[in-house]
Amino acid sequence: MVSEGTLLGMGNPLLDISAVVDEDFLKKYDITSNNAILAEDKHKPMYQELAEKYNVEYIAGGATQNSIKVAQWMLQVPGATSYMGGIGKDKFGEEMKKNSKLAGVNVHYYEDETTPTGTCAVCIVGGERSLVANLAAANCYKSDHLKRPENWALVEKAKYIYIAGFFLTVSPDSIQLVAEHSAANNKIFSMNLSAPFICEFFRDVQEKALPYTDFVFGNETEARTFSKVHGWETDNVEEIAVKISQWPKASGTHKRITVITQGADPICVAEDGKVKKFPVKLLPKEKLVDTNGAGDAFVGGFLFQLVQEKPIEECVRAGCYAANVIIQRSGCTYPEKPDFH
Repeated sequence: MVSEGTLLGMGNPLLDISAVVDEDFLKKYDITSNNAILAEDKHKPMYQELAEKYNVEYIAGGATQNSIKVAQWMLQVPGATSYMGGIGKDKFGEEMKKNSKLAGVNVHYYEDETTPTGTCAVCIVGGERSLVANLAAANCYKSDHLKRPENWALVEKAKYIYIAGFFLTVSPDSIQLVAEHSAANNKIFSMNLSAPFICEFFRDVQEKALPYTDFVFGNETEARTFSKVHGWETDNVEEIAVKISQWPKASGTHKRITVITQGADPICVAEDGKVKKFPVKLLPKEKLVDTNGAGDAFVGGFLFQLVQEKPIEECVRAGCYAANVIIQRSGCTYPEKPDFH
């Protein structure tokens, strides 16, 4: 049995505003399919437009929170996971708290008095998603909240810590505190490349956190952007995965393993200078609802086996199972009980 608080996540809690839109909508707001960006001023009207003109669903999301909820769902042990991030004192914030408690996650949100809860427009065209995040209160998270005794206790209790790269845009010093704690205490610390813009525009803070990572997750687009930014002059995902796994390490206790997903193509796992490839179970096109949360779900399933000290093959298998469940539903949602054997 996994004990309480084994897995901790930190990130940007966002309420997903999800709708099926058309190509014209993407063009109007200058967004591309299968990408994730931060909202600029030109994107602000889109949230209102989505709510008024489209059939919208509101789903508690945010990359790290999605992964933690999926791991929690598969573990089926109340409070096995915990999570921190910033929300607003408003209706959406209340919705988020209710949703997370129902999911069985022990959440310690920082609640900002003056800033609304962050939202993420999820624009779906042909099953592929495009994400535009308006961080709002998620952007107000400070390491002061993390240092409070009741919150730091979650860090001390956790044996595994996972943070999506998106959190690098908000509180790199919180990440650093947790990363250094993990290295000093022999814990497993994992991060995600998360989006091409993180690799491009938050390179410094990403490079500072990287030596502490025991697992690095990402998809093929992020991996190729990472390679380009670092002048590696290769587009070969397997080579890139190996190079990331061989990045210098702050603590020698655990070796680094890089896990790169490639949509319907095999997953690349780089370890000890070698790559193993794992095929993905293909889903008939008519069963695909949307890809929102697929990568997060993969990580959640992977972590579910990792915290039980299962071999990498089993972690990947559980990751694929979780992603497969999520893409057949709207947003990062799942049935009451997992059916994973």
